[in-house]
Amino acid sequence: MPTTLLAFLGACTLIAASPGPSTVLIIKQSMHSRRSGFLTVLGNETGVFIWGVVAAFGLTALLTASEVAYDVMRVVGAVVLVGFGIQALRQARRVKGADDGFLEGAPKSGWHSYRGGLLLNLANPKAAVFAMSFLPQFVPEGAPHLPAMVGLAALWAVYEVGYYGLYVWFVGRLKSVLSRAGVRRRLEQVSGGVLLLLGVRMALEG
Repeated sequence: MPTTLLAFLGACTLIAASPGPSTVLIIKQSMHSRRSGFLTVLGNETGVFIWGVVAAFGLTALLTASEVAYDVMRVVGAVVLVGFGIQALRQARRVKGADDGFLEGAPKSGWHSYRGGLLLNLANPKAAVFAMSFLPQFVPEGAPHLPAMVGLAALWAVYEVGYYGLYVWFVGRLKSVLSRAGVRRRLEQVSGGVLLLLGVRMALEG
């Protein structure tokens, strides 16, 4: 069991280290505040746990079996990514406006940050399929399948909270640099462009 857990945590580290939409969103939100970044992490990991539980009950098999259901989720996920990308580009314009003497909009609520992380994860059909293929590999032989899968999903989510929390902390440490309007605007533009490209790619891929 300890060997299995070590292998599982190692795999979780590799997964978290792979750049993706969630990483981009977490870093983007962390530029606003550590609270916003951490709540985005919690929302994302809530989605990770939900997909893990869904996989434990075998429901993600329905998604992979139905091409229509998968395509619907893929399109929804693409729309969500594009929406976040446009939001980031609009934020970059507001930062420029603030630099020119105009007031920037009011800060978003904590619920907004949490919901964003959750929505981005749940709208990604790849996250569902990945959970279904990833978690069963680490269920110990002879262990009850359902409790073991749910336990691994919970461990996966908690571990990633700690991992992505380091991103939030690191961005917070650079706040004096990132708070400069020019730097902040450029980072918002980059993150918005990346999210837009990821959304377009998701929409076009089969």
